[in-house]
Amino acid sequence: MNDNGKSQTLEATDRRMEVLSTKTKTRLGFWNVRTMYQTGKLAQVTSEMRRYNLHILGVSETRWIGSSRVITSTGETLLYSGREDSKHQEGVAIILKKGAEKSLIEWKPVNSRLIKIRMRGRHMNMTIIQCYSPTNDSEEEAKDSFYEQLDTEVKLTPRHDVLIIMGVLNANVGKDNSNNERAMGKHGCGTMNENGERLIDFCNTNNLVVGGTLLPHRDIHQLTWYSPNDRDKNQIDHMMINGIWRRSLIDVRVKRGADVGSDRQLVTAMIKLKLRKSQKMAHAPTKFNVQKLQDPRIRHSFVLQVKKRFQALQDLDTEVSVDMINSTYEHIKTAYQQSAKECLGFRTKKGSKE
Repeated sequence: MNDNGKSQTLEATDRRMEVLSTKTKTRLGFWNVRTMYQTGKLAQVTSEMRRYNLHILGVSETRWIGSSRVITSTGETLLYSGREDSKHQEGVAIILKKGAEKSLIEWKPVNSRLIKIRMRGRHMNMTIIQCYSPTNDSEEEAKDSFYEQLDTEVKLTPRHDVLIIMGVLNANVGKDNSNNERAMGKHGCGTMNENGERLIDFCNTNNLVVGGTLLPHRDIHQLTWYSPNDRDKNQIDHMMINGIWRRSLIDVRVKRGADVGSDRQLVTAMIKLKLRKSQKMAHAPTKFNVQKLQDPRIRHSFVLQVKKRFQALQDLDTEVSVDMINSTYEHIKTAYQQSAKECLGFRTKKGSKE
């Protein structure tokens, strides 16, 4: 990727701000600001970003055209992706706190509804996709196109990355997670709509979970949109994380104090990487003590043991099939392992005989 388009890879030679680790909390935010195509609007947005001490902020409905990378007057790095037809509609962006850009591996302006970045972490890298989905009343073709492109970007993401998809999904997922326990929790708001069904199906297919439904909060800390008359309220902006990392998502909540003149609320999230503890083996030794093979008597005994066990292979069916090949392989492996275990034993960590 380059600054004006496709892809950009960055080499950080100096010290990077840590954006993902087991010791520090990464603070993310996403916000539909309704437009950035106004004088002073960018300064307002970055001011609120600093006030809430966010490392990364995803922005929807920027209404900027084209795509580029910009450094703000206060040091934030802005990456944006918009329409190419000169229409000031849609548009997405990701803003990085000053210093966080040094952890940026690459970024991709997909289209006016999707932008993708990849950040370097201490133990794991993190991929973030900022979204601006078609509304629930949009044409089916537009919705299909959006989810097809989003699915493509998810499939292109390295499978070990912590994957975050966030932004305006225009989807009500509701409270009822029956038969969708892997994709959402029980703490959503309202009732699921058609876009909500699409989103949950997408999450089930890609092993994602809707973060805002996992933790109990008051409705005012979950509802992301209010109608002008304050009568209608919905939770339609969401963050998803891949299921294997769901324990690393500490919190997702609305910050009602943030204000840039939008009818949407700023949503923030905290992530602290939690790695799985490696399971200890039942016995410490894992390597056979092959040094014993230097002794002719032990070597002879080992060969006899292997031959004896290989005798059983002569009774196997000679018809070639996948199952037969797998079975034969297992017999051969077992023959060598059992013979080595009886004749050689294991080495300790220091290499001494057991």
